Formats: sequence, structure tokens, C-alpha cells
Amino acid sequence: MQTSADLKALLDRIDRRGYPAYKDTKGCYQFPGYILSIDHVQGDPFAAPSKVSIHLRGATAAFPSSLYCTPQRRIALQDALTRQFSRQASQVSFQAKGSGHSGLISLSRCGQEVLERTACQLNPTTGDIVLRLEVGFPANGRTINARELEKILFDLLPRCVQSALLYQNWDAKRLQAVADLAEDRHYIRQELPKLGLCAFVANGSILPRASGVSSLPMKGAIPFQSPPELAVTLNLPHKGPLTGMGIPQGITLIVGGGYHGKSTLLKALELGVYDHIDGDGREYVITDASAVKIRAEDGRSIQNTDISMFIRDLPNGKDTTSFFTEDASGSTSQAANVVEGMEAGTSLLLMDEDTSATNFMVRDELMQRVIHRDMEPITPFLDRIRELYDHYGISTILVAGSSGAFFHCSDHIIQMDRYLPRDITALAKQEAKAFPSQISPLPPAAPPQFNRRPQSSPEFRTGERVKLKTLGRDGISINKETIDLRCVEQLADSEQTAALGRCLIYAQTHLLDGTKDLRQIVQELDALMDRQGLDALCSGRSGVDFLARPRTQEIFACLNRYRGLRMAFPHKQHRS
Repeated sequence: MQTSADLKALLDRIDRRGYPAYKDTKGCYQFPGYILSIDHVQGDPFAAPSKVSIHLRGATAAFPSSLYCTPQRRIALQDALTRQFSRQASQVSFQAKGSGHSGLISLSRCGQEVLERTACQLNPTTGDIVLRLEVGFPANGRTINARELEKILFDLLPRCVQSALLYQNWDAKRLQAVADLAEDRHYIRQELPKLGLCAFVANGSILPRASGVSSLPMKGAIPFQSPPELAVTLNLPHKGPLTGMGIPQGITLIVGGGYHGKSTLLKALELGVYDHIDGDGREYVITDASAVKIRAEDGRSIQNTDISMFIRDLPNGKDTTSFFTEDASGSTSQAANVVEGMEAGTSLLLMDEDTSATNFMVRDELMQRVIHRDMEPITPFLDRIRELYDHYGISTILVAGSSGAFFHCSDHIIQMDRYLPRDITALAKQEAKAFPSQISPLPPAAPPQFNRRPQSSPEFRTGERVKLKTLGRDGISINKETIDLRCVEQLADSEQTAALGRCLIYAQTHLLDGTKDLRQIVQELDALMDRQGLDALCSGRSGVDFLARPRTQEIFACLNRYRGLRMAFPHKQHRS
């Protein structure tokens, strides 16, 4: 391994040469207390910045093992280190001058969620730390300015390392609070099924956000307060007693007038599958980790999905046990989303009337009298919601503002009144008696088939270079194909989207051999990330991308929306 002195001498030699000469700096250099690795060097100052990583031994960083002895604590500590280093880097970024991206020092821009990222990784056995960042190597035009890069590597970066990656420079109580919060939230997640709950919202939580484009908490918002009927007190390992609203498993309806907080509560529950940083206001909003937000998604592709539970006997004779379309309607897309959520292993569906297809959700009694069931291919969600819970153990939390059709089948009904919840189950059930349903219940549907086997796309079999581009949280571009993820509403970070792109490429090149079904492929991707981390998705690349770990449910969603991925039913069973 070379030394920092060797790097300084190399910079002296290449100063004022053409920018591609910077590629000679690639390699590892021993600095006082850490190793600087220059992993990938761009050949142009106007291209994406170069990739650099910092490696510290656990003995040097000296963070107590108690701060990372469990996966929850380790991820929380990595998140804290990433945020601190990012704050320090933002203060020194562009202090070195030049053209293009010269002087840029950046890494992951963390949001309100605590996610596992490639930006900072801590070895749970040794305590060793790897931190990855991007650096714009300085240039004047396209001529190397080595003096400015020397300023970055020998002055600015060491300051960031000292501030963020050495335990001695941290507030020990602050880091302990981060670890304790992570452990408390993990405790709540473990307790939910034991208590028969699918979600918990602590009293005092701040659910409204500052604006529609900001995930920060709203100043002056009304703190959440549980109705007495749904109040649950948990005795957390560190915080102690914590009271809030426990949403029981089963069917829960959230109702209320417009702008009273129905969708705000649902949005908090959607993102309650993730941990949130202290001060977010949703630190103790905890939802079943497998929860899936379901909505209509006009225009999405559906790849041989069994939607016969909801749609069958189409006039054109199309087979709905293996339904395929490049341009789904609102009802067929929502039916597919429900079934794909089942395939992904969810035990909780989250739905909002406003983003649902009306004809998929409900058909009122008058319509059913005029247009008999035998003439309607769509079995409304209303007719299957009870079956989903009783037969498959899948709960539903549904926001409804205009239809009372779900009152009869709901187990619990919560009214949002000026952002405060009220349990109106007894009142609503009493009122519903005045509108008895005259429609006979349906027999249970045949269980959906989940044996689809994805087939590798031709461009991956030729060995040609695959072009991957992340479109923020909106989607992924692979070669000329765009995967639209705008309606996958539980994606919290663009780095999760980037990881989905890497998952798809890895699956295409390593897993799609025609013998595995979709669930086996996703299980193998999850197992790979468990064993080797997110780095494994970037094997064979120069440098590691900024990635954040997606949930199992989002991996399914991405694969299901990739038009270039063909699904087959190799051993299709007979359906009655």
C-alpha cells in the first residue's frame, strides 16, 4: 500500500497535465489514522464526480460495541455518522476552486427515514468503518489543478474524518440516545403482533408535514392523541411507558370530513414501515413492516398475474388467472396491486378512497340491482375485504370520505376530527343498521397462483453493457426501457430506487435461469443483501454506488413493473 506522501508526490508530477492523468491516482493510500481509497476517477471535470472511500479500523474509530451490537443499533449508528459527515462535507464543499464539479465533496443526502446505506458501513464484528463519498477533482478548464486537490485530500477531508468518524469527538449521550431509540422502536415492532395490532401511533406525534414538498414536521401542528377506546401503553426498554393508539388487526376504516387529517394519518402509517430520526415527529409511528399501500395505477403493465379473485369472465374471454396487459385500467391495475402485495407477503393493505378505482372498490345496491353480478366481471374489493383477513390474515386500513359501504364489514371505525382521532365504531354500526345490505355474500375465491417464473431479457443474455439511470424516486431507466415507480408510494429515498435498479440487473445476470419463481428470486436478493450487504449488487463495477436498502415489497413492485421482464406460468394449475 502506498502512503500519503506517495500521493502528494504523484500530484506534484501530474499538476497542470490533461485531466485524464488524474486516473493515475487510483489506489489506496495510508493517511494518519485511516486509509484513503480512490476507487474511480472520472476523465472529465464536467462528468459525475470521482468516487472515494475512507477506511478506519475499529480500534481507531473506537465506537463502543454496545452502539452496534444489534442490526437496529448498527444501522442507526451508520445513519448518524453519515449525517454528521455530510454536514461537515457541506461546509467545506467547493472551498477548492475550479471548473465543472471541481471542489465538490458530497455523500448521501439523508431524509427523515433511517435507512441502511452504502454511504457508511460498519463491520459488526470488528467495528471497522467504510465511508464513501464523491469528490470533484479540481481542474482549470480540463487541466489538472493538483494544488486544489491536495487541499481537499490533505486538509478538508481529514477535518471531516476527525469530526464524524472518531468516537472521542462525539457527544456520547447523543449517540446513546440514537441507539436506545432504535432499540425501542424494534421492541414496538416485535410487540405489535403479540398484541394483535398492525400499527401504533404514539400520543404527541406530529403527523402533518411542513408542505406537500417537504417531509419536515409542520410547525404548530396539533399533536396526535389516541381515543381512549384504542389507547395502548407499551413499556419500552429505554423510554419506559409510552401510550398511543393501537390499530387492531382486521378491517379499520378511517373517515371524516375533508382536510381533517385522514390522508395525513394514512401517509404516516405508510412510512411507519421505516424508522425516523429524532425530531421528525413520527419517531413512534410504527406500522407492520410488510404493509403495502395499494392504489389504482392506470397504464401500468401487468405480467401474467392471477387477478381472478377480483376480475373474471371478461367478455373478450381473456384469461384472468394469467392476466397480461401493457396498459392496465384503474380496476385491473388495483386488482393486480392487491394480488402482487399478497405474493410479496404483506399482512396489511393501506388504501385511500381518493386514489382508488371506484368500480374496483364498491358497487352499491342499486347498481347491483340494475346490473346483476353475472353481468359484471369485477368483484369489488368490498366483497373480498373480509375474506382477505379471515382466510389469508391480511388486515386493511382504508380511508373513506364519501362511501359508507364499508361500515358493515369494518371491525373499527376511526373519525378524524381536526387532526384528532375519535373511535366511532359503535355509532357507525348503529347507523348502518338502518341501511342493511340486501346483497348475499360471495363464496371464497380460489387462492391466487404465485408460480410465475421471470425470463431473462435478451439484452442481458448478449453480454452487452447495460445502461442504468435512476430517475429520482419516480423510476428507473434501463437501456431504452423506463420502469415507472411513481405509484409505489412507500419508496422513501432515490437511493432505494437506485438499489432496485441494481437488484434488477443482478437478478437478470445471476438468478433468472428459468427454474425459480418470482418469490424465490426476491428471497435470494434479500438473502444476498443480508449476507454481503448492498455492495454485492455492485459487483464488477469500479466503485460502489450510493444505494439504500429497499424493502422486499418494493423489490417485487419493481420487477412487476418492468415491461422487459416476461413472466411465465410453467405449470399452470386447473382453476374451477
